[in-house]
Amino acid sequence: MKIRIKTHVKADLQTVIAGFTDKLFLKLNPPFPPVKLRRFDGCKKGDKVELELNFIFFKQTWESLITHDLTNETVFSFVDEGVRLPFFLKSWKHHHLNEANDAEGTSITDDIEFTTPALLTNWLIYPILYLQFLYRKPIYRKVFSK
Repeated sequence: MKIRIKTHVKADLQTVIAGFTDKLFLKLNPPFPPVKLRRFDGCKKGDKVELELNFIFFKQTWESLITHDLTNETVFSFVDEGVRLPFFLKSWKHHHLNEANDAEGTSITDDIEFTTPALLTNWLIYPILYLQFLYRKPIYRKVFSK
């Protein structure tokens, strides 16, 4: 399954690059499930991110590895891939693409590919994940406003 959500922000690319920190990561998480950030190395190839998702009656660990990164004058991009995922996910690949848009600011794109253990659960999980990433749009705009 694929999800692609693009958000335009009124900040230059350098500001967006500087803003991709553990603090932003925590702000981007929706209220449920609560997330505890256990590890955040950064956004460069080889960096790791580890989360603990609290589903009230049980907790799940989510570990991702940054497998690709690219930074130049017009693009800041990195890919995180799931190494250890919650039970409801079989695979996870999230491409974070940030592109300078001249004087207008920057486009932030969340491009996600995922699978679950069964085709039916792909369709059940899709709207939940879509809404969780749609939740990021106003946060990106607020954090990266001029």
